[in-house]
Parts: sequence; structure tokens; C-alpha cells
Amino acid sequence: MRATVKMKILFICTHNRCRSILSEAITNHLNDPRLVAASAGSQPVGEVHPLSVKYLAEAGIATDGLKSQSWDELEDFGADVVVTVCDSAAGESCPVWFGKSIKLHWGLEDPSKVQGTEEEIKAEFLKCMALIETRMKAILSLDLDNLKGEALKTELLKLGAQG
Repeated sequence: MRATVKMKILFICTHNRCRSILSEAITNHLNDPRLVAASAGSQPVGEVHPLSVKYLAEAGIATDGLKSQSWDELEDFGADVVVTVCDSAAGESCPVWFGKSIKLHWGLEDPSKVQGTEEEIKAEFLKCMALIETRMKAILSLDLDNLKGEALKTELLKLGAQG
């Protein structure tokens, strides 16, 4: 019988209001026992973007418990993988406790910054959400029971490079 692996993924964005929240919710919605996700920010604004909640809910993805929080609050989370989803967070110096984590950068475009009609804004949110889901399904397609350390990092970086 194969052992279940729990990979902890922490999604980071400066304000922890949109892209990191979407990533956390979508990853946990995939309901794979091998991984659990959380999100945080270096300068959290203290509230989740209302359109993030709206479009997650419309997609049938739970929004209970989602909150904009500081990465300092998740020191005990023990992330195996830290994914920065915005360019400004990728350039920031991260806390020392990220040191043992595999670090990835996804550079997702911020749908909350889009100007346009309601339909155009919704389309950008859905595009971002679909990209997150595609990337997470690619991670779940890996042999997470047997990939460890540098081998896991190499495979994750390959997936990240696919855009």
C-alpha cells in the first residue's frame, strides 16, 4: 500500500487579496489528499478581493476561511513549496523560515487590475483561475509519492517553465 504524501504549498502575493487567494482555494478544491494549500502576503491588505470570492463561489469552490493574512502568521505551516504569484512578491526578500522550501514563481496577471466591462473583468478572473487549475493538475500528475528533494524541485521547475 502506498503512503499518502502531504505536500504543503504556500502561495504568496504581496497583498494576499486575489491571485494567492485564488490559488489556495482552487488547490484545496481539487481535494487531493497529497497536498494542502495556504496563502499569505508580505503586506496583506486584510480583506479578500470581493470578485475573488464571487467568481470562486460561482465556480462551486468553497470560500469559507479565506483571509488576507501575513506570511508571518504561517511560520508554523511548514511549507514544502512556496509559490510567488506576483512579480513584486518574487523580488521581495522572504522570511528565513522559507529557507528549506522549494521556491517557484508563476507570475500570474492580476485580474483585479483589469479595467473594462463586467464581462471582460470576469473573463480575466476565469482565465487566471483556469491557469491555476491547469498548473495544479500538472503538479498532481507527478509521482509525488516518490519524488523528493532536488528531483521534486527539478520537476516542479519544469512545470513552472511551461507558463
